[in-house]
Amino acid sequence: MSTGTGADSAPGHTSTTTTAASRNPGAPPGGSRGMFSSLKIRNYRLFATGQVVSNTGTWMQRIAQDWLVLSLTGSASAVGVTIALQFLPMLLFGLYGGVLADRLPKRPLLIATQSAMGLTGVALAALTLAGNVQVWHVYLAAFLIGLVTVVDNPARQTFVSEMVGPAQLANAVSLNSANFQSARLVGPAIAGVLITAVGSGWAFLLNGLSFAAPIAGLLLMRTRELHPVTPQPRAKGQLREGLRYVAGKPELVWPIVLVGFIGTFGFNFPIWLSAFTDDVFHGDAGTYGLFNTLIAAGSLAGALLAARRGHSRLRLLVTAAVLFSVLLLVTAFAPGFWLFAVLLVPIGMFGLTVNVVANSSVQMATDPEMRGRVMALFMMVFTGGTPVGAPLVGWITDTYGARLGMAAGGLVSLAAAVAVGLVLSRVGNLRLRLNRHGVVFVPTVARRELAPAA
Repeated sequence: MSTGTGADSAPGHTSTTTTAASRNPGAPPGGSRGMFSSLKIRNYRLFATGQVVSNTGTWMQRIAQDWLVLSLTGSASAVGVTIALQFLPMLLFGLYGGVLADRLPKRPLLIATQSAMGLTGVALAALTLAGNVQVWHVYLAAFLIGLVTVVDNPARQTFVSEMVGPAQLANAVSLNSANFQSARLVGPAIAGVLITAVGSGWAFLLNGLSFAAPIAGLLLMRTRELHPVTPQPRAKGQLREGLRYVAGKPELVWPIVLVGFIGTFGFNFPIWLSAFTDDVFHGDAGTYGLFNTLIAAGSLAGALLAARRGHSRLRLLVTAAVLFSVLLLVTAFAPGFWLFAVLLVPIGMFGLTVNVVANSSVQMATDPEMRGRVMALFMMVFTGGTPVGAPLVGWITDTYGARLGMAAGGLVSLAAAVAVGLVLSRVGNLRLRLNRHGVVFVPTVARRELAPAA
């Protein structure tokens, strides 16, 4: 991007794919071919299968957790506090998790983190089924899961490249998101039925047990078929080294900044959807589950489209961010139930596109030995801003209503998307132009004049 082309596609993409054949002999030549090409790799199939089971349980617990807190307190702010506590450890310790992910072998590390999260779900289930659950129990469970996630997230993100190699990385990142969103289609629906029929405790229990699937997948992998990155030896200044590395690469800085703003202010759906369900449409847990399912349907479509593309362009990131933000503003003032519900689908699609494109662009532009720290920073900014954004958005929602709360998130996200788009165009000696395809970066006049001389 420092030469201008990075505003269009992340640097490093060409160099990684050209060496793919030597590092991943089983991959299709020339990089990702086909929407599901990375699933041809056995280790990744095991990983993906385990994740879809666990992710279904995770979405069940998220819905049950939000609805339990809302039932116990009657407050959207309390839901925001629960979300904030779950993501607070990422804000405080996220970079240290990246250092550990670069230092330790990924597979045994993931076995440990997945086991810990499963035990947390079982403990919360026991409290709920016994009728002894209190709000502070849910807060504590959310915080403990957040602590484990500090290490689990960067390890899981970077382990993808060790399973599939560089040629399939973009496709596998997109399929990971599709996997997560597929579970999001099923999990909320199951949670809605369970909560209505037998209560939240059974959703927590099934989530705890679901972690047996990814643990089994990790244990069954063929280690000789992995593409391991040599763990970095313990040394002073590794955290600062990671920050300096990112600061020196604009193609990493600005996507991370953008997802930070959108993650902090634009991805507060538990707050908004629970408030719309309860206060605007006067629904129940089934309505809340329906809203989450519709967002998941759009997100799944966005993930599959990203997998089919097989590349990541920063102009697509900016375009998706602008459209996502505008849709939040429009949906906030949708007058009827079904119009609101239908608009959730494209919101999910463009929101997921922002996440996938930013994730794969950042990974492909990062050297393997730095990937754990860079992805920890990415996840820290994307999810770690939630302790700031969720209580604030929850307060706005409680004070001024669900519509203004959602509109405020959309407005901040839109301002960030436009600002980052302008910065990218300036850094790359480009200018922004709107046409029927969306936001397009085009060379400035000065650059066109210099091109023949170059």
